[in-house]
Amino acid sequence: MLCAYIIATIKVHDAEKYEEYKRLANIAIKLHRAEFLVRGSKAQALEGNWAPARMVLLKFPSLEAAHAFNDSPEYALARQARRGIAEMEMTVVEGL
Repeated sequence: MLCAYIIATIKVHDAEKYEEYKRLANIAIKLHRAEFLVRGSKAQALEGNWAPARMVLLKFPSLEAAHAFNDSPEYALARQARRGIAEMEMTVVEGL
């Protein structure tokens, strides 16, 4: 079975309030058996202009688990806490 990866890029506007989003997101991440592979703010473009301010890469046991995380009430609380304090782009992809 293939794993799934959620890739997120984030632009934080209020670092202090963003801590609450991180706290709530971590609850959902643990509940859905995800593993942080990348969590950082030092992305450097190698080609093109893609150098997000912050990037997160999560590994899930399956595509279904990644979707369950994204659609969960636990992550909905985190998403609500993030509203207005950070911009996020997120995608999911299957892989090895």
